[in-house]
Amino acid sequence: MTTPALFQEKLPDGAVRCSLCAHRCRIVPGKRGICRVRENRGGTLFSLVYGKLVAASVDPIEKKPLYHFQPGSLSYSIATAGCNMSCTHCQNYQISLEAPKRDPIPGNRTTPEEVLQAAVRTGCRSISYTYTEPAVFMEFARDCGVLAHEEGLSNVFVTNGFMTGESTRFAGEFLDAANVDLKGATEEHYRKICGAALAPVLETIETLHEIGVWLEVTTLLIPGLNDDRGALEFIAGFIASVDTKIPWHISRFHPTYKMTDRPPTPVESLQLAEKIGQEAGLKYVYLGNVSLGEDITRCSACEAPLIVRLGFSVTENRITDQGTCPGCGAEFDGIP
Repeated sequence: MTTPALFQEKLPDGAVRCSLCAHRCRIVPGKRGICRVRENRGGTLFSLVYGKLVAASVDPIEKKPLYHFQPGSLSYSIATAGCNMSCTHCQNYQISLEAPKRDPIPGNRTTPEEVLQAAVRTGCRSISYTYTEPAVFMEFARDCGVLAHEEGLSNVFVTNGFMTGESTRFAGEFLDAANVDLKGATEEHYRKICGAALAPVLETIETLHEIGVWLEVTTLLIPGLNDDRGALEFIAGFIASVDTKIPWHISRFHPTYKMTDRPPTPVESLQLAEKIGQEAGLKYVYLGNVSLGEDITRCSACEAPLIVRLGFSVTENRITDQGTCPGCGAEFDGIP
């Protein structure tokens, strides 16, 4: 059960160039790309995970995390096996990195129609392609996304951003929002820790913003690797250069997978990053994976509380039906 892959270019001697992600793998017959879920069979590239879901769940949209997109709503969240990075701190490594090594690749066969029906039945306003890297199951995400729009539901990518310009723009045809992991500030960090590169991720962020996809960015702060002032200033400055209204989620690291030798991120490091983000001009900076009381989104004009959260739950939403602040009338920066 395979599906011809998008973004393939036939090369001499039966090889295929995959341009779905920035690795741009050259794949010879009988072999797979770095993601391990796209295989060259007889000179044609196939997706091995179309509709093979390894996860399906109903989540608060805040868990993505998206704080400025349909706040307080539910999102039907799905994933197949596979990822185009190899992060040593991956929280979902069982399905993103280990599952594709199994033969056959695991997953429950599901159709786009069944995904849509489940989303509608559970009262979700969107479908999120998440948990693993959604780009590696682009074919299935696209088919689900088209049906979702026909039904009035939105589509969300939670992505590492390591895509090509052409696949990013393709996804933008059905995407409404995305949270992009900006994992570090240097090419060395991406090469050593993630098995990837920084520049394509920065380009993806710029492209998603350019084509009108609502965008939020997350950075997991890992002690001693990406939490120094220089790295934080680079990340905050880059986001601000794209748009100061882009929310920046700064998440606390907890030891996992191959990175159990480092402690959880000190709260002081999170607070330093928050301060640096504010100094860079970012209007919305949030701390994640840590309990510090209520999490409040304030109006950028008058600073009145608009959304109050406790964990992933919205306890108060004061945005008007017109998408404005009830106090000063300023437009909410996001999609209510």
